[in-house]
Amino acid sequence: MEGKPISISFLFLSLCVIYVSSTSLQYQTLVLHSLPQTQLQSQDFDAQLFSGDASDPDTTLSVQLHHVDLASPSSFNATPHALFKLRLQRDAVRTKALSVIAASNITRGRRGGRHHAGGRDFSSSIISGLSQGSGEYFTRLGVGTPPKYAYVVLDTGSDVVWIQCSPCKKCYTQSDPVFDPTKSSSFVGVSCGSPLCQQLDSASCNRRKCLYQVSYGDGSFTVGDFSTETLTFRRTRVNNVALGCGHDNEGLFVGAAGLLGLGRGRLSFSTQAGRRFSRKFSYCLVDRSASSRPSYLVFGESAVSRTAVFTPLVNNPKLDTFYYVELTGISVSGTRVPAIRPSMFKLDAAGDGGVIVDSGTSVTRLTRPAYVALRDAFRMGARNLKRAPDFSLFDTCFDLSGKTEVKVPTVVLHFKGADVSLPASNYLIPVDSDGTFCFAFAGTMSGLSIIGNIQQQGFRVVFDLAGSRLGFAPRGCA
Repeated sequence: MEGKPISISFLFLSLCVIYVSSTSLQYQTLVLHSLPQTQLQSQDFDAQLFSGDASDPDTTLSVQLHHVDLASPSSFNATPHALFKLRLQRDAVRTKALSVIAASNITRGRRGGRHHAGGRDFSSSIISGLSQGSGEYFTRLGVGTPPKYAYVVLDTGSDVVWIQCSPCKKCYTQSDPVFDPTKSSSFVGVSCGSPLCQQLDSASCNRRKCLYQVSYGDGSFTVGDFSTETLTFRRTRVNNVALGCGHDNEGLFVGAAGLLGLGRGRLSFSTQAGRRFSRKFSYCLVDRSASSRPSYLVFGESAVSRTAVFTPLVNNPKLDTFYYVELTGISVSGTRVPAIRPSMFKLDAAGDGGVIVDSGTSVTRLTRPAYVALRDAFRMGARNLKRAPDFSLFDTCFDLSGKTEVKVPTVVLHFKGADVSLPASNYLIPVDSDGTFCFAFAGTMSGLSIIGNIQQQGFRVVFDLAGSRLGFAPRGCA
């Protein structure tokens, strides 16, 4: 069971891209597409979700990933415009929650409730959580023995793996039956005195059983028995995964049965699986329009792309969940924006500030002074484009109706040791079907800046925990 990678594929909502790798170019071409119009039928979901070659699970497992529209009946009649507005509303809630967590200055080990195989390739279908209200990406995996399949949220900003369990004191609505641990031969409750229980940030005891509690910044929470259980990705099993079996689960987790934490903490799935797979994983987010190009979440040595540029991960002694990096500046039209200084993004000794890379946040948030400087520089470079009214959290929008392509200023993120040139479609995005495009950055009054998944799209983002570094590989979804 040692040495081979884990693969998971998924599909992302965005648009076509022409990638320009030079950090000194002033302009690049944006090929224009509106929000996708396709409406999917619920009866097609299972067939599409499990499409792919699973004939030889011992050597490789790979399945295409699908957008959440396939999994959420409530979205079948929603317009792309309405779905996008809902996505931005959820994004604002998530950003506030992450900022509250980062600003809480709680110490490692007992933080008071933020937290939540060997060797064969395995994968599971993942879909964007666009309309589920609890995250941007979902995977369908089996829990227990025999496996009972359900959707769980993937989240690099969370650690503890958990799922709703019967009997329910209170459970929210999910797409699949609630998991019954009494019908699983591999379910093992964790005792109060076990080292595993001591790793929880918020734990208690009941009749010598370890109880967990995970609270999120938006007020959502889950409480239940802490256990170990088998997770099945298609036909490959990962044994003894630390799992919260939630009997009281309240909040914004509509649709999914639980959460698969991919954070940097001790109890995350990436840490647990990483011990067997070189402590490396990566993912790539693909345009929704590029349906013939599946992407993968990969665990193992092959997760590290040869073309990736790396920046060191920064340790926050107050919070071990998030993936902090050092952002030193931003260039627009081939020139560094002088008002954006490295000090704006510093993680201080108290654990405040800093920059994280997050899979579940869509729009990159920058501290307000940095955002204003970036926005003004972009507006100056795009002054020949026709302006449009603001849209939701976006205050820099353009009317590009009737055009098939436009020249836009280049944007480069300068991390310590790594310059990342963004494709035009990673920062000028469609918000309706009428040709309105907006600059996909936003400001925040919080000290925490977040690199969101719109800016990550098309890159293979490499999390090398063994090397304590994070990498970006352009055109990484091919």
